[in-house]
Amino acid sequence: MIYLDNAATTLHKPRAVEQAVYQAMRKAGGYARGGHAAALRAGEAVYDCREQAALLFGLDDPARVVLTLNATHALNLAIHALTRPGMRVAVSGYEHNAVMRPLRLRGVQADVLDTPLWDAQAMVRRAAEAIEAGAELFILNHVSNVFGFAAPLNEMADLLQEKGVPLILDASQSAGILDIDVRRYPCLAAVCMPGHKGLYGPQGTGLLLALDDRLAQHPLLAGGTGSLSEQMQQPDFLPDALESGTPNVPGAAGLAAGIAFVRAIGPAEILAHERALIREFARALEQEQRLECFGHPMQTGVLSLRAAGIPCETLAEELARRQIAVRAGLHCAPLAHRTAGTEQTGTVRFSLSFYSTALQLEQTAEMLKQLVKKL
Repeated sequence: MIYLDNAATTLHKPRAVEQAVYQAMRKAGGYARGGHAAALRAGEAVYDCREQAALLFGLDDPARVVLTLNATHALNLAIHALTRPGMRVAVSGYEHNAVMRPLRLRGVQADVLDTPLWDAQAMVRRAAEAIEAGAELFILNHVSNVFGFAAPLNEMADLLQEKGVPLILDASQSAGILDIDVRRYPCLAAVCMPGHKGLYGPQGTGLLLALDDRLAQHPLLAGGTGSLSEQMQQPDFLPDALESGTPNVPGAAGLAAGIAFVRAIGPAEILAHERALIREFARALEQEQRLECFGHPMQTGVLSLRAAGIPCETLAEELARRQIAVRAGLHCAPLAHRTAGTEQTGTVRFSLSFYSTALQLEQTAEMLKQLVKKL
């Protein structure tokens, strides 16, 4: 199978990830739930995950690395803690439902920055306008899961810092691919990410980098943490304030191995590999007049396209029958499709990982051309 659905879940993992999960399942007990050897091994696995993440993202304090189920869980934690009903919140025009639905639950009607696809400076200008209009919080999708469009984080963060507006960064498609050093962005209140995409960890893992102390004061869940068990109130310190219940220790062990893999190669090298392949893939398709590719020289390893007269779901199904795995539709991001003008049709998305190869993309391009002619 040619697997090109890595923006949903990175399928092929480093061998060390599988081994770490297996060892934790066999030997690790309950995290922070005892002083015996199995519990201590669980503590070591979880701390290793926090430390690996702190090293990758420039945190001085690993306790600010909160384990979550996925990026959606992390975003819900951050949005619950930092918003209130009726609050003025600005978001980019490329946000995922993992942002828009929690905002709706909190009674927040977000100010959406509708800006043209690939126009980074337009996004900065609209952000300045939203801040002048009274935005109290900004949420930014670092890289669009639909188009691979990287938002201008440096310029946006400088603007937000100057105006004193905190930022929640959705790093679902950028963690492990783009360099994120939290020390560079003092405006960051939280960074939210999955473990199972660019960090090459198992499904059911994610991270919240809790940079704003207010996050610990407003937990989404309360319960057992293994600390202060004599008290009925939730601990108010990190990470315990946001980690109720027994964590996914095998997942954390696998995620630590995945992050170590990313650190060893380097996000810049991973990005260069994916970007080079996606550019060649787009070039191979540009002569096919019925295909509309949403490409740009600075996109990450994600390419969306649609074919005139062929429903996106049909094209994806035909590719799946030929053992090529992609995703079609709105990708849980109807806002991004509305912004780009593809809301009515959706797109077929091809998304890469460090394990994707030039041969796989060449074969996929040829198959696409054949299908377009046939269908």
